[in-house]
Amino acid sequence: MYFNFKINDMTTINKEEIQKFSNLADEWWDVKGKFKPLHMFNPIRIDYIFEKIKIHFNLEYQKENFLKGLKILDIGCGGGLISEPMARQGGLVTGIDASEKNIKVAGLHAKQSNLKINYLNKSPETMEETENFDIILNLEIVEHVENVDLYIKSCQKLLKKNGLMFTATLNRTFTSYVKAIIGAEYILRWLPIGTHDWNKFIKPEELEKMLTSQSFKTVDIKGLQFNPISKKWKRSDNLSVNYIICSSKN
Repeated sequence: MYFNFKINDMTTINKEEIQKFSNLADEWWDVKGKFKPLHMFNPIRIDYIFEKIKIHFNLEYQKENFLKGLKILDIGCGGGLISEPMARQGGLVTGIDASEKNIKVAGLHAKQSNLKINYLNKSPETMEETENFDIILNLEIVEHVENVDLYIKSCQKLLKKNGLMFTATLNRTFTSYVKAIIGAEYILRWLPIGTHDWNKFIKPEELEKMLTSQSFKTVDIKGLQFNPISKKWKRSDNLSVNYIICSSKN
């Protein structure tokens, strides 16, 4: 039933992509399970997002609860791996996901963690609010949606003027095919085979063009690289595989 969200007969939901993650929903919070790579990836994403939010909203000197009063929308929230850290810092978090099973898992974990997060089984084009959020998080989601143009347009409607949006995804390069598909899925088995479709990866210049067309201005763009020796992620100017764009709405 949750695959029927549409607006003007258009949807961002790809049924096959949603089913992939619904099948894995019970493992979201298992740090040694199928989502282990995402748990390893999470600290660098959170650090980057917190830093840019502090700078943009002049919160550099606040240590605790610095997100208090800021309304945050986490799209494709999955089990809540990003929503929860945002809520712990005082953010008014809404997490949406097209997978009903993901939302149930996220809601249960938030309750167990004594966190108040508004989880909804929705996709962005079905949200009724307009210019309601200060921050939108699109993390590893645009490569899984059905209509990226509609997706970005829907985000634009939900974000307040001068609000921040973070879009993290994978570049469509030979290097990303070798590392993210062959390496991560077939050799290291970090991800189930078929998790990603290389043809859906988006080049940074393509994504920036989409964002610009919807009144977004790029604030910063950084690559995120994995060091196999230290087994940690770091920021980089190399955008050939994973990258994140921080943009503001004009």
